[in-house]
Amino acid sequence: MAEQYILGVAGVIALLLGFVFLVRSWGLSKLKRAASMEFPKENCVNKNGNSEGEGEGVGTTEIIIVGAGVAGAALAYSLGKDGRRVRVIERDLNAPNRIAGEGLMPGGFLKLIELGLGDCVDKIDAQQILGYTLYKDGKDAPISFPLEKFQSHVSAKNFHNGRFVQRLRKKVASLHNVSLEQGTVTSLLEENGIIKGVHYKNKSGRMLTAYALLTVVCDGCFSNLRHSLCNPKVDIPSYFVGFLLTNCKLPNEKYGALIVADPSPILFYPISSTEIRCLVDVPSQNLPSVSNGEMAHYLKTLVAPKVLPEVYNSFISAIERKDNIRIMPNKIMAGAPRLTPGAFLIGDAFNMRHAITGGGMTVALSDVVILRDLLRPLHDLSDASAICKYLESFYTLRKPMSSTINTLANVLHKVFSASSDPAMENMQQTLFGYLKLGRFFSSGVSAMLSGLCPRPLSLAFHFFVMAIYGVGQLLLPFPSPKRLLDGAKLLWVASSVFLPIIHSEGVRQTFFPLTVPAYYRAPPKGKKI
Repeated sequence: MAEQYILGVAGVIALLLGFVFLVRSWGLSKLKRAASMEFPKENCVNKNGNSEGEGEGVGTTEIIIVGAGVAGAALAYSLGKDGRRVRVIERDLNAPNRIAGEGLMPGGFLKLIELGLGDCVDKIDAQQILGYTLYKDGKDAPISFPLEKFQSHVSAKNFHNGRFVQRLRKKVASLHNVSLEQGTVTSLLEENGIIKGVHYKNKSGRMLTAYALLTVVCDGCFSNLRHSLCNPKVDIPSYFVGFLLTNCKLPNEKYGALIVADPSPILFYPISSTEIRCLVDVPSQNLPSVSNGEMAHYLKTLVAPKVLPEVYNSFISAIERKDNIRIMPNKIMAGAPRLTPGAFLIGDAFNMRHAITGGGMTVALSDVVILRDLLRPLHDLSDASAICKYLESFYTLRKPMSSTINTLANVLHKVFSASSDPAMENMQQTLFGYLKLGRFFSSGVSAMLSGLCPRPLSLAFHFFVMAIYGVGQLLLPFPSPKRLLDGAKLLWVASSVFLPIIHSEGVRQTFFPLTVPAYYRAPPKGKKI
C-alpha cells in the first residue's frame, strides 16, 4: 500500500512534468519540420571535381572518408547512393577481430534500414535480441524493448563485428562512384587553415597525398587524427575482459543478461547461434595481468561465483581455453568539436560512451543519417568555410540520440559498479526496484536504452521519478532522522552521478536546442550547375 502511495505521488508529478515536456517536444518537432531535414533525394553532385593523389592523374573525389568501420562504411555507402564521388581509405581491409561493436540496438537497426543497409545483418548468423534481464542478489528484472509497434524483424541484433563490417564494406565496394582502398592516413593536408585532403601510406608502403573538398575522419576509438579536429578528454573508468562461451544457453531465449555483482557488472549476450559473449567489467585501477595468470585467477575466484548457473561450466572452460581472454578499454569522451573548414569528425573518433549498454553503433548510425541529410542539398562543396559553418548544426541535431544514449550508458555504469558507499548501494537498489516495477517504468527506460526514444528530457524525467521512488522507499514505514538522512544522501549521490554527465554533454544543446543559433543554419548557396 505504501509503495502504491509513493508511486501515486511520483505519478502526479510525472504527469505535470510530462505536460511540460509534451509542449516543449511539440515546439521542437514543429521547428524540425520547418528546418526541412527531409531533403530531396535527387543527385546533388557538382560536376567539377579536383585532383587527387601524387603521380596518379586527375580524379574527381568530392569527399575523402578516413576509416571503413561501421560509421565510415555506412557514410560512404549513403553518400555514394546520393551520387557523391567518395574515396575511402581504411588502415586494414581484413575482417576486424574485436570484442566491441557486437550489438546493434533496435533504434540503430532502424537507422541501418534508413541508410539502405538493413540486409547487412543477413547471412552473418546475427541473433535477434528482444531485451535484457537484470540480475541482482538472486532476483531478476526482465527489461523488454518496446517493439510492439514495429514489424517482427525489428529488434536488437547481435553478431560478430568482423562479419558485419565486411558486409558493409561489400556494399560500399558495389558502388562505381566510391573507391575503397587500404592505406594508413598519417596526417591531414592543411593549406591556409583549410583541410584539403590527407597524407597516407598505401598498402605497398608508398607515401601519397589525396585531395578532396571535404575530409570526414571516422578512424575509431584509437584515432590518431582527432587531436587536429577536437579537444579530446578521454577517461577510461574500466576495462572489459571478454571471451566466448560455447555449449551453453542463457535462461531467457533472445534476451541478454546483465548481472549486477561485486566487484563488477557482468554481461552475457549471444553473437551467433553457438556462441555467447561474456564481458566482465573490471575497474581500471584493479586490472590483473593476463600473461602471468592473474586474470584467470581473478575470474575464477571473484567473478565465477556470481555468474548464472546455466553458464557456469562454460564460463570456467572459456577461462581455461588458451588465448581466449581479451581486454578492451572502456573509453568515455564527450564530443568537443573544433570547427575546421574542409574537415569533419564523427564516430568513436569524435564521441565515446561506456560500452555497458552497447549503444555506440546506434549513435554512429544516427550521426551518419544526420550528416547525409545535411549534405544532400549541397550542390557545391568548394566553399569550405561556408560548409563548415553550416555543418555546425550537426552538433545540436545529433543531441537527442547521442545525449540520451551517452548519459544512460555512463550513469548505468557508475550506478552498477560496486561501491563501499551505502548511498550508492541504495542507488543500485532503487534502480533495480524501479525497473522491476515493469509497465511504464521499465518500458520508458528500455525505450531510451534501445534508441527508440531518443529524448534527453524523458531521461531526466525518469531519473527524477526514480529519485522520488527511492527516497520514498527509504522513508518507509514512517520517516525518522536516520531515514531522512539516508534519503538526503541518496539524492546527493544521484545528483553527483547524473549532473556532471549532463554537463559534459552540454546542457544548452541537450535540453534547449532551440536557443542554439547553429540549429537554424540553412544550406549555403552554391554555384549553379
